Amino acid sequence: MPDASPATGAGLGLRRVLLDQLIEAPAGAFDFLECAPDNWIGVGGPLADKLAILSSRHPLSCHGLSLSLGGPDPLDMDFVRRTRDFLERHQVAMYSEHLSYCAADGHLYDLLPIPFTDEAVHHVAGRIAQVQDALGRRIAVENVSYYAAPFQALAESDFINAVLAEADCDLLLDVNNVYVNAINHRYDARAFIEAMPGARIASIHIAGHYDEAEDLKVDTHGSAVKDDVWDLLAYAYRKHGLRPTLLERDFNFPPFEELLGEVARIRDVQARVA
Repeated sequence: MPDASPATGAGLGLRRVLLDQLIEAPAGAFDFLECAPDNWIGVGGPLADKLAILSSRHPLSCHGLSLSLGGPDPLDMDFVRRTRDFLERHQVAMYSEHLSYCAADGHLYDLLPIPFTDEAVHHVAGRIAQVQDALGRRIAVENVSYYAAPFQALAESDFINAVLAEADCDLLLDVNNVYVNAINHRYDARAFIEAMPGARIASIHIAGHYDEAEDLKVDTHGSAVKDDVWDLLAYAYRKHGLRPTLLERDFNFPPFEELLGEVARIRDVQARVA
């Protein structure tokens, strides 16, 4: 098996449309891959065979979509157990989820923001602890993009820090989400990154976004990473040190070589900062 926990490096999101190209990619084109176990649990046949090939060649991290850590419904512990089986089968070193919710009396099919309140801190931290106990491992939670802001008794950075401390979990720092939120909600992106607890940052995500307007950005994962986000990534490295960093792309896929070029650019930024 490959080294399951690269200390640094540049990764690429594993999407079904990319399976054949990922298998045929030149050695060293990326350092790790990341998939959503929600999209793979229970999948068999040729797709499962291709995933097994990739996870036998490359370190695999996992980024969940549907635990609904901030939601009011009880956690789906059967799904958590099946997730644990998936992580163990593919020797996944790091598992993360979104600091959001996506279900309330049924799935809502979106990642919705949690109110930034002390009550929500306790609610979410308790659910994260429950998941960590069931999985038998620490998890990371990702700062999410949001557009409508529910009740905010705390600043977003204070809310995230409080959840991480109470749950004793790690952070997946999504730099594009920081940039998008900073524009949309008018705060300083660099100050937000400075406020994050460096010792808890397990990995980083970057992605493209859509410029709806000068003061409205939409996190889409459907375009190339913009220069302002690359600059913010370099700042995060200078502030907190290098971390494994993943390029996310979910649709509007360019030629595969362009994706590998963005992965190579992650390495270039890491090399300049190191």
